[in-house]
Amino acid sequence: MNKDRIAGAAKQAVGATKEAVGNAVGDAKLTADGKAEKLAGKVQNAVGGLKDALKK
Repeated sequence: MNKDRIAGAAKQAVGATKEAVGNAVGDAKLTADGKAEKLAGKVQNAVGGLKDALKK
């Protein structure tokens, strides 16, 4: 587990929260920002997983 995986998981959580709040209040921009941040977190988490795999 490296810092990319941790940061990616954190971004996914923040993105999911933004998306949920955006849906709840009907704010399309906040929902879109949340989806984008969630996707960025998934990518960063995947990069971290690749780095972990290459270390072995």
